[in-house]
Amino acid sequence: MAKHDVEGGSFSAKDYHDPPPAPLIDGEELTQWSFYRALIAEFIATLLFLYITVLTVIGYKSQSDVNAGGDLCGGVGILGIAWAFGGMIFILVYCTAGISGGHINPAVTFGLFLARKVSLIRAIMYMVAQCLGAICGVGLVKAFQKAYYHRYGGGANELSEGYSTGVGLGAEIIGTFVLVYTVFSATDPKRNARDSHVPVLAPLPIGFAVFMVHLATIPVTGTGINPARSFGAAVIYNKEKAWDDHWIFWVGPFIGAAIAAFYHQFILRAGAAKALGSFRSNPTI
Repeated sequence: MAKHDVEGGSFSAKDYHDPPPAPLIDGEELTQWSFYRALIAEFIATLLFLYITVLTVIGYKSQSDVNAGGDLCGGVGILGIAWAFGGMIFILVYCTAGISGGHINPAVTFGLFLARKVSLIRAIMYMVAQCLGAICGVGLVKAFQKAYYHRYGGGANELSEGYSTGVGLGAEIIGTFVLVYTVFSATDPKRNARDSHVPVLAPLPIGFAVFMVHLATIPVTGTGINPARSFGAAVIYNKEKAWDDHWIFWVGPFIGAAIAAFYHQFILRAGAAKALGSFRSNPTI
């Protein structure tokens, strides 16, 4: 096996075999316990994700409400909310990646389906489990914080005043693109062949992507980039304003996920395949 000198060090390239694409419809999945175990993992992970994050949002709003004796500088602030979302994704992806892949987001599942990483049946069932988990997670928040839940908007995503529908849609598209692009990059098995000298703990960059996107888009849409998160909060809150622009939080993430899948699979992966082929033909490059 050839070795390359990199700034005085060395690393070994590994052989790479591209895994076969997932079948469009795989009926055998329905007979396997591992499939249902993965659905349970997605349900519980999304439930925990919504429970912690929506509680954080409502807690911050109650602590910073000056009309209720709060302090504008109190609570965790937008930075803390972003950390709650990013940190929970890091934790939950780390815990569930080996069971279900740790999607916890219909947009991520959709992007992986377009890239033929999961079958149609698995993609649909994952999305159902994620949405049900989100509803249950926000339901727990409402049960525990009944006094504050409706007063502070139930953690529902809404288009902020002063922003047009187009801006909100664009923010959701770009934000989801960043997330799903990071998911593809962090979980790409070709890294073992191309970048074997750079170890990557996949949940870390994924969690950081969620954190950074929240910092940028909380002022615009409250940051959806996850249709299950937006849907679960809207169902339990169930006020007109939460449903007015709800389509943005489905259409935007799905478009962003589709663009990320295309970009990674047909542009970056195609270039990486050529580079790997050149390396194998001339390992001294």
